[in-house]
Amino acid sequence: MTSPSSTPSPSSTRPEQPADAALFDAVAAEHGTIYGYGLVSAHSTPDVNDLVSEAMAEHRARREEAIARLAARNVAAPLPAPGYQLPIEVDSPADAAKLAVRMEEDSAVAWRAVLERASSNEDRAFAVTALTESAVTAAQWRQVVGTEPSTVAFPGGPE
Repeated sequence: MTSPSSTPSPSSTRPEQPADAALFDAVAAEHGTIYGYGLVSAHSTPDVNDLVSEAMAEHRARREEAIARLAARNVAAPLPAPGYQLPIEVDSPADAAKLAVRMEEDSAVAWRAVLERASSNEDRAFAVTALTESAVTAAQWRQVVGTEPSTVAFPGGPE
């Protein structure tokens, strides 16, 4: 992941089972994204407040659902890091929008990995929804940035 990153917390151990490990990684990515959206919010102009609020709410809900799924498997979720290293410096509304695009792209990568490693239809459906939401939000932020085209063919992948 290249969006807000951290070193693993010593109190959480990444599970070995691939489906659980991917979900664990997605929770960690969501922690970083939620942190990053605090900076996006602080540097954004009022005309994107609704987009910031909706994105933060989606990521929080997604994180909580993923944590609940891990708990149902008796897998401890990763804890949020005390701080995160951002992939870019954020000093303006344009930087904030670029960070939001980057975080949504990284979120899509994490959820695509969950989809690829899922061992149940419920996890696959959850991952597809998360991947789709990240792709849609990324497209909305690309419009704010002025990137053309605003969509990508295969979100979360190198294609």
